[in-house]
Amino acid sequence: MGTRTYNPSVRVGNWNEDIQLEEDTVKDFLEKRERGELLIQKSADFAAIVLKEARLSVVNDASVHIGDTVQLVNPMAKDRTKYFANIDPRDESCLSVNISASKLLEERKIAGTCQISSSVQHILPVARNTFIIESVDGAPLQSQLHFNQAFCIRTTQDGGNLYLSSDTLSIQRQAKKSRHQEVLLVPERSYLCQWHVISLNPQLRMEMEGRPVPANERVIIVHSKTGQALCIEEAHKVKTMLGFEYEVTATTSLDSHKAEKECNHWIFKSGN
Repeated sequence: MGTRTYNPSVRVGNWNEDIQLEEDTVKDFLEKRERGELLIQKSADFAAIVLKEARLSVVNDASVHIGDTVQLVNPMAKDRTKYFANIDPRDESCLSVNISASKLLEERKIAGTCQISSSVQHILPVARNTFIIESVDGAPLQSQLHFNQAFCIRTTQDGGNLYLSSDTLSIQRQAKKSRHQEVLLVPERSYLCQWHVISLNPQLRMEMEGRPVPANERVIIVHSKTGQALCIEEAHKVKTMLGFEYEVTATTSLDSHKAEKECNHWIFKSGN
């Protein structure tokens, strides 16, 4: 039942229209292949740009420096028993550029204002998840980054030289899923792109001010204008070309001891 008894060569019914339709389908396929618009071509081009291999800086003094190329990693949750049925236990993930395939293939590079997410699947250093620490106060390259020192987080050249930015929460400016303070990547640097690091332990923050920020250790990254901490939204995922990834916002989430929760913990991961 439902099997087509005749084909266009039998010339029964609308045979001419069937032949024309098949020819149009083949022609459309060939034209899309010429323009590189086939899904398999798009996927290959997308991967070649965003998954281009990158190299992290190697540090000798266990500290983060101005000009270092690092990954911003949210560590695996320590207590994996606290999660409910609708929230998966959170694995280690890293901050990543979330650019649409259509925009990327139109520009042929990562460019313009982009979304940001945190990826679990792709944690090796590539173009979309490596960042450069940039000074805003004239500190020389390779000088140590200190707690409470303002700095900018910029993608690499392969990542489009975009700056991590945020602004005060409003109806027009909010994350799509969580409705918290939005974080974006923007092409131009401004005060909205400034961040600073504070100690994980609230009781030691006064003492740690001015000391070097350690690499590969948990710290809190705070947006300088709004005072909100960079946050991984473990209950909200966004769709990307590489699968579902965690939404990232600027939202300070405190526990009963007035300390930032694990969703606010980040590591400046070096090449060591």
